[in-house]
Amino acid sequence: MKRILAIADRGSLTVLRLLAAANLLFFICFLAFLMMATGQVRAQTPACTGNDLLAALRTDDPSTLAKIEAEGRTTENGAGLLWKIERDGVPPSYLYGTMHVTDPRVTSLSPSARTAYDAAGTVVIETTEVLDQSKMMAVFAERPDLMMFTDGTTLESLLPPDDVKVVNDALSARGIPLESVSRMKPWVISSMIALPACELARKAAGAPVLDVKLAEDARKAGKQIDGLETIADQLGAMASLPMELHVQGLVEMLKLGDRMDDVIETMVVLYLRGDTGMFWPLFRAVLPAGGGDSGYGAFEETMVKARNRTMIANAAPILRRGNAFVAVGALHLPGPEGLIALLRKDGFTVTRAD
Repeated sequence: MKRILAIADRGSLTVLRLLAAANLLFFICFLAFLMMATGQVRAQTPACTGNDLLAALRTDDPSTLAKIEAEGRTTENGAGLLWKIERDGVPPSYLYGTMHVTDPRVTSLSPSARTAYDAAGTVVIETTEVLDQSKMMAVFAERPDLMMFTDGTTLESLLPPDDVKVVNDALSARGIPLESVSRMKPWVISSMIALPACELARKAAGAPVLDVKLAEDARKAGKQIDGLETIADQLGAMASLPMELHVQGLVEMLKLGDRMDDVIETMVVLYLRGDTGMFWPLFRAVLPAGGGDSGYGAFEETMVKARNRTMIANAAPILRRGNAFVAVGALHLPGPEGLIALLRKDGFTVTRAD
């Protein structure tokens, strides 16, 4: 329980939102490429060290765990990763929730999802630009302002002296000199350090996330490949959030240090169970009531609701043709404004298939 309480400080809710955003953004694999290009990833892959917070709750606070599980059960469409999409007159399609990490536990399809994927004529991922590093670099070259300060601002200039020391010490411990990233926007640095060192090392070594693997295999098999967003869309969404939110999140995330690995491990455990509706109930349970909630409305609208609407608008014509397999981050699936609910509002019949 001590490890759980250790993340329950006033700024942690901001951290967890930014962590969720990192897992909602498919371009995260681009950051590994960027780090590899700038020589900021150690060659040796360290061991993963995260602990499952659910297991700790089960032992130390079963009543809190029961409340979390009860809230998760009330989340609309909060259980299941594979969903069958049907419409009269066309073959069924499938929606599958992924997690944008290279952890071997999440980079293989379940048997039911494999069957749906193999039968599909079209495979859809969040953005096809991640399949071509030159396209990713072109986006960065065309819009450097999305990821970098281009007006002379530095990270240090946004922080009080005490926080500059916190950031400098924490980045140095990760082998990243502050001066090498001082012109990166805080959310870019947060995205890099939110992931465990073992995950970044796997990405830098070329290990693909499941979405990329599915698209690459589909291309080899002669399937059609489509995307629902552009990298510029994803970068722009994150960059549009208030700078104060990003700065606060970065500082608090660095203060948490290796405890972030526990959060990632717990997200993986929930994902493997298909309990997508339990992510936020878990984190709310280990945070003090009302703490750090000022930016939630902007975050939810920008990173979840607006992007879900864009995805549905672009997926609908593909789904009306049928026989598609759509793979997107699992955090987009649940809730009254999640993809499953929006598909039903658009006239599709959507049922759980795993």
